[in-house]
Amino acid sequence: MRPQGSARVVSADLTSPSPQASLCPAASGESGLPTLVKARGLRKRYGDVEAVRGLDLQIHRGELFGFLGPNGAGKSTTMRMIASVSPRSGGDLQVLGMDPDTHGAQIRAGLGVCPQEDSLDEELSVQENLIVYGRYFGLPRAQVRRRAAELLEFVALTDKATSKIDALSGGMKRRLTVARALINDPQLLILDEPTTGLDPQARHLLWNQLYRLKHSGVTQLLTTHYMDEAEQLCDRLVVIDGGVIVAQGSPQELMARHTTREVVEARFGVAPPEQMAHFAAALDGVVDRIEVLPERILLYTDDADHTVGLVQARLTPDTVLVRRSTLEDVFLHLTGRTLVD
Repeated sequence: MRPQGSARVVSADLTSPSPQASLCPAASGESGLPTLVKARGLRKRYGDVEAVRGLDLQIHRGELFGFLGPNGAGKSTTMRMIASVSPRSGGDLQVLGMDPDTHGAQIRAGLGVCPQEDSLDEELSVQENLIVYGRYFGLPRAQVRRRAAELLEFVALTDKATSKIDALSGGMKRRLTVARALINDPQLLILDEPTTGLDPQARHLLWNQLYRLKHSGVTQLLTTHYMDEAEQLCDRLVVIDGGVIVAQGSPQELMARHTTREVVEARFGVAPPEQMAHFAAALDGVVDRIEVLPERILLYTDDADHTVGLVQARLTPDTVLVRRSTLEDVFLHLTGRTLVD
């Protein structure tokens, strides 16, 4: 689905490489699709601390690729290396078919970046924020005005074109930041936790824009703290912990590989850790995998009704909830903690 009058902006014309890409065309990956990002043994060291420890990954043209991991896992460091603003300490890295060490400026010209924090100019209007940013890429004035109008239509901000930034809601600011990142028709759109701090309605509105971009062929690299966001949007993703990749695949593949079909949550109200340990011991053997969290115990099962019966025969929880497994259960299994720890 494309907004009328903005096909070029949304599709990013990925079948026609930019002048930068034509200098060093991206190689094809195992999927047969062109590979826009290829890392082999990628490392980043800050003094005695090795933040990224030998990552191998490929991001193919037209997919939405996700990075998941706790704070300090190495996600943002990896993004900065891919964005060609932080040099790598070791390994090989190709972005848009070029080496960031030698073609950093050309790579950056082909990227769109939506940072975690809004960096909009509050002295300018909504439309002026796009026009001024587009001029940084050397776009002709008439062209950048057309593109700004198309992008404002795409992110549903046309009626706010002359408004100042402080008149926008948080969701509007994020949509404008995404529009600004698209002003140069990038080959790769980098999104660093784009929906953090937004209310559910604003998050879903932005998801819709990212979903439309994905299905029109725009390649996207996303970091997020929201499991439902990654599950809804990502074609493939990697889970990073301690600077290494601990799992990778599609959301469906990861859930099939690392968790069960259903989860039974036994909740015990306000219970101290020693009491939770006692409850967990009482449930030993009910299922193969149990996770003990503050005030609740997760039991992973393919037969929730049977598991609920066994739990209630041994304990009297405050409540018992049955739900399907999610990516957060995968993350908990792989790292031993929740994503926001």
